[in-house]
Amino acid sequence: MSAPEAESELEREVEGLARRAREASREVARLGSRAKNAWLLRAAERLEESRSRILEANQRDLEAARAKGLAAPMVKRLDLGGERWTDMLAGLRQVASLEDPVGEISRMTVRPNGLRVGRMRIPLGVIGIIYESRPNVTVDAAALCVKAGNAVVLRGGSEAIHSNRALVEALRTAARDTDLPEDAVGIVPHIDRAAIDALLRQDRFVDLIIPRGGPALIQKVTRESRIPVIKHDAGVCHVFLDESAEPEMATAIALDSKIRQMAVCNGLETLLVHRGAARSVLPGVLKALHEEGVEIRGCPETCAVFAEAVPAAEADWSAEYLDLILAVRVVDDLDAAVAHIQRYGSDHTEVIVTRDYESAQRFLRTVDSAVVGVNCSTAFSDGYRLGLGAEIGISTSRLHAYGPMGLESLTTQKFVLYGEGQLRE
Repeated sequence: MSAPEAESELEREVEGLARRAREASREVARLGSRAKNAWLLRAAERLEESRSRILEANQRDLEAARAKGLAAPMVKRLDLGGERWTDMLAGLRQVASLEDPVGEISRMTVRPNGLRVGRMRIPLGVIGIIYESRPNVTVDAAALCVKAGNAVVLRGGSEAIHSNRALVEALRTAARDTDLPEDAVGIVPHIDRAAIDALLRQDRFVDLIIPRGGPALIQKVTRESRIPVIKHDAGVCHVFLDESAEPEMATAIALDSKIRQMAVCNGLETLLVHRGAARSVLPGVLKALHEEGVEIRGCPETCAVFAEAVPAAEADWSAEYLDLILAVRVVDDLDAAVAHIQRYGSDHTEVIVTRDYESAQRFLRTVDSAVVGVNCSTAFSDGYRLGLGAEIGISTSRLHAYGPMGLESLTTQKFVLYGEGQLRE
């Protein structure tokens, strides 16, 4: 088969997948919570029953990634074992326990003529998810999309192809066991990047594209998609130690934010420190991080108070390391910290550590990232930890969804009118 013929065949295959998803989405939209929850619970059972087979497929992906020389943080993202497997199944069950947003009517008002006007939550339709590395996204995305009444078309990275196929097979088997249409969960089975191009052209059948991955993927999807896009961009997350930061709290938050799980987008990448805390708080924090194996790349002031630090380069301030590396900068005050975040951040997650109420409130008001916190770890920027169940990701696009995207973010609203024969005069 010639290259043009192969491309045409791929286009037809992806179009067929999207068309079937559109047909399935209409059925899913009519299902009640009981039917959707039955699928979610059965999916958890099917995954557990298929655990050995799925982890064998996952091992193939891990071995291939190591053979290709993939960086350690990326390999770690591929691993479905241990806590990630447990959290994945727990996420399915938690989504089943959440209130279904579909059909909810809100903002009911009465017009002067007696016409009642409200808004009803409805599914978006068909959602395309394009993502890299983490195969647990396959299950998280399917769970949330279906519970919100949508169908989903998944296109994972080539590095996780065996894992993703095995996971989707279990999810579709669970659909056959219940009342869910099988094509509510579909996967693009090709690793050819042309498959992404084909999916981005399916604006007749797909309502929203959500890309999750590195800058190259995000830029490509944003540039080439005919379908509306909500970006889930890099996580260049900051913790700012204010002048009044309590040393023990500052150390604990910095450690948890950085080393709890590094290969995640909510991990700490840059530590900012008020000049007034540079000599009293910073040395202890950096000592604790260094003892955990973290390489400190600091500004001149940081290097002056911590001998083991190495000088930071300009590129370090905007780096998403996903590794045991931390950029550290001493700034004049809170305003300078905010200016740094606005210049180098990715609108993901920022935290201030302070005992001063006014500083905390000013930080919350002036930092416009998707998640902004006071005296807590950046690790809480996670849908599961915030009570959303398994999240679709963390949106860094300022559209209808910003921050961790749960069920409600995968719906929209239509106007509903209740009348008693009113006519427009």
